[in-house]
Amino acid sequence: MKELQTTTRDVARELARKYSTMSHDELDILESVLVPKKYAKGEMILAEGDVCKSIIYIEKGLVREFYYKNNKEVTEYLAVEGTIMMSIESLFKEQPSLLQIEALEPAIIYELPKKRLEEVALHNVNIQILYRKILEESLILSQVHADLVRFESAENRYRRMCKLSPQIALRAPLVYIASYLQMTPETLSRVRSTTLLD
Repeated sequence: MKELQTTTRDVARELARKYSTMSHDELDILESVLVPKKYAKGEMILAEGDVCKSIIYIEKGLVREFYYKNNKEVTEYLAVEGTIMMSIESLFKEQPSLLQIEALEPAIIYELPKKRLEEVALHNVNIQILYRKILEESLILSQVHADLVRFESAENRYRRMCKLSPQIALRAPLVYIASYLQMTPETLSRVRSTTLLD
């Protein structure tokens, strides 16, 4: 059976369902903003030094946001279908990004270019609400992750991640999960083996 292709209209509807109620005309406007893109496994969506110009909605695939510190890769965020992603500082300051975004699986994303989104939001209250709620969600997710690594034990970090993002626990390479949870791969292996026994 042939898999049904998602359209920009489907994505506009999904974003409206998640963030803000919209009329048909508003969906038309939101649909006109969306830019679909495909990436192969291992391909960079945003490279270090690029300026982030769009909010990214992941339609399909597993995506990782990371940076380099002391010549080591540090995973900042892992995301799957239905998730929003961006390099927020680069997006708003219009400066080169230190964060990089990479497709860990073949990915289909939809970009919401900031400039175009802000233009249409000026004349449309529901698109303003959508924009604000996307930014709120991004800030909350950053806070949740910061609190997770700051206050929780290694076991609880892994358990909470499994509860909040079961697909990431199943699909992401362990080395990236360990980095995201700020633990060594050895600690993660030990935590996983005790968690599986529970």
